Amino acid sequence: MNESKKTALVLTGGGARAAYQVGVLDGVASILKDEGRQPEHNPYDIICGTSAGAINATALACHAGNFGEGLRQVLRVWEQFTAEQVYRTDSIGVLRSGAKWLSLLSFGWLLRQWRANPPNSLLDNTPLVTLLHRMLDFPRLDAALMEGKLHALAVTASSYTAGRHITFFQSDADIAPWVRSQRLALRTQIGVEHLLASAAIPLLFPAMPLYCEGRREYFGDGSMRQLAPISPAIHLGADRVLVVGAGRLNDQSHGSSTQVQYPSLAQIAGHALSSIFLDSLAVDIERMTRINLTLSMLSKEQLAHTPLRPIKMLVIAPSERLDDIASRHVKSLPRPIRMLLGGIGATEAGGSALASYLLFEASYTKELIALGRRDALARREDILAFFDARESIAAPGETNAEVARQRA
Repeated sequence: MNESKKTALVLTGGGARAAYQVGVLDGVASILKDEGRQPEHNPYDIICGTSAGAINATALACHAGNFGEGLRQVLRVWEQFTAEQVYRTDSIGVLRSGAKWLSLLSFGWLLRQWRANPPNSLLDNTPLVTLLHRMLDFPRLDAALMEGKLHALAVTASSYTAGRHITFFQSDADIAPWVRSQRLALRTQIGVEHLLASAAIPLLFPAMPLYCEGRREYFGDGSMRQLAPISPAIHLGADRVLVVGAGRLNDQSHGSSTQVQYPSLAQIAGHALSSIFLDSLAVDIERMTRINLTLSMLSKEQLAHTPLRPIKMLVIAPSERLDDIASRHVKSLPRPIRMLLGGIGATEAGGSALASYLLFEASYTKELIALGRRDALARREDILAFFDARESIAAPGETNAEVARQRA
């Protein structure tokens, strides 16, 4: 790996939306291959992920010795996805988790017999455990880190127990853990349990117990309370960071209906999840842009007296609304799940935001992959500039739509 300049890949959360990330990475790999890069070469020294992005990140890190092979395997998983690979979709499974959970919310005072064993979440994600064990090869990850083909892997999760945000990282390098307000880093051997914790979307999937600093804590999705999603990559030594989002960063108000109705539970839940998964990233990108601008105004002597350093950054985010794409594929969900989500308005107009996180179905994920490829290819010059350390054509926070408008 390059000792002087380290490139980091940051993959954010978003449930089924993370299929978009794989399309972007496939587009980036295609661009680099056209420029003579070997497809098996891993272009990312540091790989960081949150929620579903943590699963993608770990799967790719396990194949740092042959990145092309790893990317193809991850693509195959997303292109052939069915919801039953992630959570139970059969009628019995849905009744045991979702229907029971919703009933408890509504009539908990009547259901005393469930107090001893209350449902933990809307959905039962035990099938995901099998999928992760099939996807991931942790001995290959250990070997890649030992051989220097990967500098570090990091995944994040949020502790319900302690109210803090933790980045778990694995590296053979001498990296000191860091502590910030309500967030800290812990060096550990990353395993399936960390990914289940990082991807435990609040209320939808159950919390995961992990042992931290000698005590047991319950963790949920790493996007919760993630004030600085890009920060772990920088702490791990990155000089340039490719960030792949799972939602439009500068989305404007959508829709012009003259009749405004009270929002359904699904609309409220979708809005809350979008806030969890998207807002912190947009704010952190703005913060990074301001810091880079400030540092560019300092002299070499002044730079020598600050711990801050300029970070080259490229952000690729969807050029289309993923909610709109999801609305076209809701019917591909298994019937018990459609009935469950329909009860809270997720299958109606305006409720597709919630469905967009749960649509682990090939018709939807393939469309997101295709969108990711198109968005990456549209940023070809910016991607080449990023990896060649030249001045980027687009500003770090620009979306693909903004770039397209400027070039039109």
